[in-house]
Amino acid sequence: MPNHMPEILARTGYVPERPHVYHALTVAEALRYHSAFFPTWDNEWSYELVESLRLDPRQKIAHMSKGEKGKLTILLAIAQRPELLVLDEPTDGLDPVVRRDVLTAMLDYVSHTNATVFISSHLVHELERFCDWVGVVDEGGLVAELPMEEFKNGIKKLRISNPPLEPDDAPFVVLSRNFVGHRTPNPTETWVVRGWSERMQEYFAAVGADLQDVVDLDLEEGFVELLRSGRPHGNGNGNGLGGF
Repeated sequence: MPNHMPEILARTGYVPERPHVYHALTVAEALRYHSAFFPTWDNEWSYELVESLRLDPRQKIAHMSKGEKGKLTILLAIAQRPELLVLDEPTDGLDPVVRRDVLTAMLDYVSHTNATVFISSHLVHELERFCDWVGVVDEGGLVAELPMEEFKNGIKKLRISNPPLEPDDAPFVVLSRNFVGHRTPNPTETWVVRGWSERMQEYFAAVGADLQDVVDLDLEEGFVELLRSGRPHGNGNGNGLGGF
């Protein structure tokens, strides 16, 4: 066991994908049970959270809905006043109202404590609300990691006439490229690129190409393109050009 593990765990809040609560306990009993393990547990605040999340302290966990259990697990994680929150799919399967309650409780805590949150989620659009940095993981490997603003603003779809055979010395990363219509006499391609900025338009004139359009991608589209770029022949265009 690493040194200082108890101290490290005491400063870490964890919400697993599947709730780790004892179903025989009531909500109030679960709070008392968890408080015994954390010297920083805030008992008064825990009951404020019970009220704000509309939980019944007398209710047995076995009789709670999935949404209520989701709210309870985030409550147990933040009532200990952690410096680090590790959340694994914290809103998976929850209805929109419960999802908002869970995220609001987490965001309120972070805004008051400046705690660090490490979150794993397939609900890409939710991450935009509170993440400063994003990493894309595929089959256990890190495909990309970059600031959220760069993720949102730097991934674009470009429509190009007379594109170069190879994007040598391009100031951006080409994630995928696809032919549009016929390849001759004036071939047109769409490129999905990472690291784009407006000043890079000059690159195409320098290589004899014509940039026709720059299309914004939403967060989920950018996420999908990053995943495809990390897989063999991931762009699926059938033209033999893999992702760059």
